Amino acid sequence: MAFPDKPIAYLLGSNGPVHALTYSASAGTYILTGSADRSIRLYNPQPSSSNNNSNSNSITSKKPAAAAIPEGRLIQTYAAHGYEVLSLCISSSNAKFASCGGDRLVFLWDVSTAQTIRRFGGSGGSSNSTQGGHTARINCVTFGGALFSSTSSPDDSSSGDESLLISGSLDASVRIWDVRAHGGAHRPVQTLSEARDSVTSVACPGSAEIVAGSVDGRVRTYDVRTGRCVTDVVGPPVTSVCATRDARALLVGGLDSRLRLLDRDTGACLRTYAHPEFRNEGLRLQSLMGGKDQYVLTGDEMTATGSGGSGEGRLWAWDVLTGDVKAKIRVPWGPAGYEPKKKVVGKDGKEKERTNVISCLAWRDGGYGDQFCVGGTSGVVTVFGYH
Repeated sequence: MAFPDKPIAYLLGSNGPVHALTYSASAGTYILTGSADRSIRLYNPQPSSSNNNSNSNSITSKKPAAAAIPEGRLIQTYAAHGYEVLSLCISSSNAKFASCGGDRLVFLWDVSTAQTIRRFGGSGGSSNSTQGGHTARINCVTFGGALFSSTSSPDDSSSGDESLLISGSLDASVRIWDVRAHGGAHRPVQTLSEARDSVTSVACPGSAEIVAGSVDGRVRTYDVRTGRCVTDVVGPPVTSVCATRDARALLVGGLDSRLRLLDRDTGACLRTYAHPEFRNEGLRLQSLMGGKDQYVLTGDEMTATGSGGSGEGRLWAWDVLTGDVKAKIRVPWGPAGYEPKKKVVGKDGKEKERTNVISCLAWRDGGYGDQFCVGGTSGVVTVFGYH
């Protein structure tokens, strides 16, 4: 199967960098985006018609009209965060989603009404208490529906009622929140505080398990039933963790310009993904598995020089089994003419080159769909597919 490297839609509307992306659950086609402008947006990447000329920001092109990439449809905007949105996750029913960010809160939303159902964190507990909310920005959040369920299995994605939320923070803790709790909802059910630095990524790959990656260079796997914590020492600061579909391996991104595929039973490194031109040494870049676990996908801190003086983003895809680079994709700032009019001037008084660092991505149907989307500093989300 060929890699889906063709841009098929642009999602516009963000007034700042996009930090978080997720598709609607199951085989859904809708996309949620979280932005530095404190808003969350729901899109249908399919244009309203095949001839989409509604992009008022585009300019007349000398290319044939058929070459134009359509603009996806903005369905709903969700606004309640006071700071940038850094992570999103959606329930298996698509009725609810959760978000978190710089305001140290986890928000639970109703998709249809665009209202917050509950907020977790905030005023509960003192600044040094493990019983209250997070005391610094929250980097990541995910549903933990299979936790504490005796009948769930790693292959049963619908197990559990997703009554728990798991969040990881700059305060070096992982906290578990009960979605069903009404009284004292600001207090977590459990706080995991083994990390010695910022928790950058969390995942729940199997029954009663939480995996957390940290800047301290460790990946910790918690068995919430027994209270056991297994620590894998990766070395460089960990920026991203993503489990394979069968939950037997874990993709780990680190600040040494390498991605590692770890065996979850033994902790052994099965494969390393790298390239002399690939760089990730200072920024939190997301990585994931896609194409039915055939590919490893991530962004890049470095940018290619695009037309008009704007830096194009770079996207890398490796073959999971061989470690060979399958695709290196240039991601433009956005549609032609969409470049922001405001100039960025450095301390030396010279205009700085715009750079589109691709920091977040999502693959449809949990990596098994026919398209994926990427976002970053330009604020434009680009959807890739086969057509």
